[in-house]
Amino acid sequence: MDKHITTPITAEVTKDLKSGDYVYITGTIYVARDAAHKRMIEALDRGEGLPIDIKDATIYYMGPSPAREGRPIGSAGPTTASRMDKYAPTLLNLGEKAMIGKGKRTKEVIDAIIRNQAVYFAAIGGAGALLSKCITSSEIVCYEDLGAEAIRKIEVKDFPVIVVVDSEGNNLYETAIREFCEE
Repeated sequence: MDKHITTPITAEVTKDLKSGDYVYITGTIYVARDAAHKRMIEALDRGEGLPIDIKDATIYYMGPSPAREGRPIGSAGPTTASRMDKYAPTLLNLGEKAMIGKGKRTKEVIDAIIRNQAVYFAAIGGAGALLSKCITSSEIVCYEDLGAEAIRKIEVKDFPVIVVVDSEGNNLYETAIREFCEE
């Protein structure tokens, strides 16, 4: 089913999203990859706050290419989500509600998704140039020294994703395989 949602994404929104739904996101999302996630967790370990408001936030695992003239961002395809798996449960426990990436997640991440009524979306790998057309603005908010891995705040309009793991733990990667094998 196609659904249109606006950030921030709350538990009230995630409870209506089901594994396999096609979703179009409009609003503010953050971009962060491995190095930025590592820094955020290190800051928390030192007793410091996070550089972004994580409550009901959506984080897109992506490192953009340089923007072409007249565009806010370059190619914006998803990064493999499993690289953030050691950090994701902590951020979910602090209030993050949605993640966008590609590929499977660990049991620990799925358990944190369920516990925190969150959701994991997949964006289509290899379609970064098309996805970038849904991004209307982009600004680095911290960790500028990380270059493409700096944390960015982006505004998106009808950004297309698919619900992979919903707030109840239903996992599209598992159900799709079962359905295929039953045919």
